[in-house]
Amino acid sequence: MAAAQVVSLRPTYQHPRAGHYLRPGGPWDGPTLDAALSARRSDRDAVVDPAAGVRLSHSELGDRIEQLAGGLRTAGVRRGDVVAWQAPNGYRPLLLFRACWRLGAVAAPIHHQASTTEAERMLAQVGPRLTLWPDDVAGERFVQLSQGARVRESAAEPDDIGVVLFTSGSTGEPKAALHTQRGLSYKAQTMVAAHGLTPGDATLTPAPLAHISGLLNAVLLGGVTPITAIPMARWDPERALELVRDERVSFMIGPPTFFVSLMHASGFTTESVATLRLVSCGGAGVTPAFVEDASERLGARVKRTYGSTEAPTVTTTTPSDSARDARETDGRAVGEVELRLSSTGELALRGPELFVGYADAEQTSQAIDDGWFRTGDLARIDDGWLTIVGRIKDVIIRGGENIAAGEVEAVLEAHPSVRQAVAVGQPDEVMGERVCAFVVADPPFDLEACRRWFAERGIARFKTPERVVRLDELPLLAAGKPDRAALVRLADDASPGRK
Repeated sequence: MAAAQVVSLRPTYQHPRAGHYLRPGGPWDGPTLDAALSARRSDRDAVVDPAAGVRLSHSELGDRIEQLAGGLRTAGVRRGDVVAWQAPNGYRPLLLFRACWRLGAVAAPIHHQASTTEAERMLAQVGPRLTLWPDDVAGERFVQLSQGARVRESAAEPDDIGVVLFTSGSTGEPKAALHTQRGLSYKAQTMVAAHGLTPGDATLTPAPLAHISGLLNAVLLGGVTPITAIPMARWDPERALELVRDERVSFMIGPPTFFVSLMHASGFTTESVATLRLVSCGGAGVTPAFVEDASERLGARVKRTYGSTEAPTVTTTTPSDSARDARETDGRAVGEVELRLSSTGELALRGPELFVGYADAEQTSQAIDDGWFRTGDLARIDDGWLTIVGRIKDVIIRGGENIAAGEVEAVLEAHPSVRQAVAVGQPDEVMGERVCAFVVADPPFDLEACRRWFAERGIARFKTPERVVRLDELPLLAAGKPDRAALVRLADDASPGRK
């Protein structure tokens, strides 16, 4: 594979409220990531890697970070350099993040399922000084790097770029989102408070560490307060149940897909998840029906959150908020996040945790307008409570009527036979598009049952699905979200006139 030309990443966007965030006691008046995450050392488990059979206490983790930082420095990595790697979840990627931040280097994780071609496109945008491939991370190369002379003092500054994350998706050019050390440090501290986490908590993380959810919950939170992080290399609901029981997991976060499969695993019982007290769900398909069902079956507080690669977890509910708000909304703004809606209902936001642009300045200018990040999500805001109703691109246009896919999915998942649902537009020569529903459901749920259900709920007829397809499971993207593009193609292939 050809090596990318080494570059030095710089922010391509400046927060218009930077001065306000930098005020004494403000969100940016804080330490670097390394300082924020290294303040606590204890003999409690910091990370448990089930696949590798490795357990590291917070003290042992600190020692490993010092040595790996020394190995990276010997390999030529300096402040501002990019270090890229591709590996499944485990303790070694976690160490790489932390060692990079000790040096003031930029961590650039590549999803472990990305193809060679996809990885090359990502690397071309960020020009790493050092790239570690799966065999490097799993093998002798990592061992050699881990034996460097200890680096005990950080070379970083709070406004250094700390992480570059590549946006997920099934089509299109990946975007390299840049986050500063101070932005991520602030985010970690606010989320520990928002979730009500304490040193006694343990979090199981199936989301890839190359995504913002995995990074935030498996890498950042455990540095701010000494909780135990348990990264899963591959999602397996039966194995997850064992880990929840054996490691006394109390907190999990991810899309509904993980929890639906967990609750339908053969080994699932209320006793098997007795230690689980908090589940935080983001992404498409987090419907009130799912939250209510999961809350009852898991015996835990289940809540909705909203965020993205560019703006991590900007709304959620806190322990003091009602179960109704956790079920019916995506929460309220966390910290100093500001929200507003455009005339078309698109959500825009700004805040101290917002990314500082994409590596490509042109992509940045298309995403940020006068300091506000355009999310591409349709939303409602009621007295400060946010509810995402769908993606702009997920709107189904039937006979000139705009139908939010998320609204249709919420009605479908409220049916007792439906576990998961995705609504897409099926091309139609007469109406433009018709509503096609893909469901994971028990018989006898079919088109007729669907029509009766929508009629009973008083839903407008034009929003009612005109085709229902039952699947054993939904196709998923790497992050566990439904692969809408694959379902759109499936609906398109079944359109009248297609062969």
